[in-house]
Amino acid sequence: MSVFQKLVLASGSPRRVQLLQQAGIEPDRLLPVGIDETPKKAEHPRSLAKRLASEKADRARSIVAAEAPVEETFILAADTVVAVGRRIMPKAETLDQAQECLRLLSGRAHRVYTAVSMVTPSGKHRQRLVETRVRFKRLSREEMESYLASGEWRDKAGGYAIQGLAGTFVVRLVGSYGAVVGLPLYETVSLLTGEGFRVHFAWLHGHRAA
Repeated sequence: MSVFQKLVLASGSPRRVQLLQQAGIEPDRLLPVGIDETPKKAEHPRSLAKRLASEKADRARSIVAAEAPVEETFILAADTVVAVGRRIMPKAETLDQAQECLRLLSGRAHRVYTAVSMVTPSGKHRQRLVETRVRFKRLSREEMESYLASGEWRDKAGGYAIQGLAGTFVVRLVGSYGAVVGLPLYETVSLLTGEGFRVHFAWLHGHRAA
């Protein structure tokens, strides 16, 4: 494998970048891609997460391949879906959506499905899905109104960001905290190392290969 490996993250999420950096990985490029994230009729939340992550990876791969050779380029994408039962929570864009999400999550358990998809330099597709169970406390009116006023809910799956103020709502979490934030580190690093990406190069040398 050449020393000139590159990693393209098909996302503009600062949270996912920070999680990769925590693992000593610095993406060479951030490539947010726009896809239709509307669930299909009767689509299960886990199936939605897997499909969207795969579509993001494929779209990013197509863009990169149209610009330059991709022989040493790894494409990484992820998608997070929050669900109460089989009901998929939206990525809240309006105050009303966020309010409805908090109302449904208050005092009950929900599941967070995060899929990680990778396309290797040779074009192979690899994917992992992580399911995490989260329980919220029963939220008071003041807590709901204050959180909505904070604006942290914007464009967040389920209308909340666990790494922010909403972390104070979590009574219990079973699974991967990183997956709820947006990227499960264990599964992501396993995917990369399993296909020859030198994740640990930076650990040994204090910087990542060019």
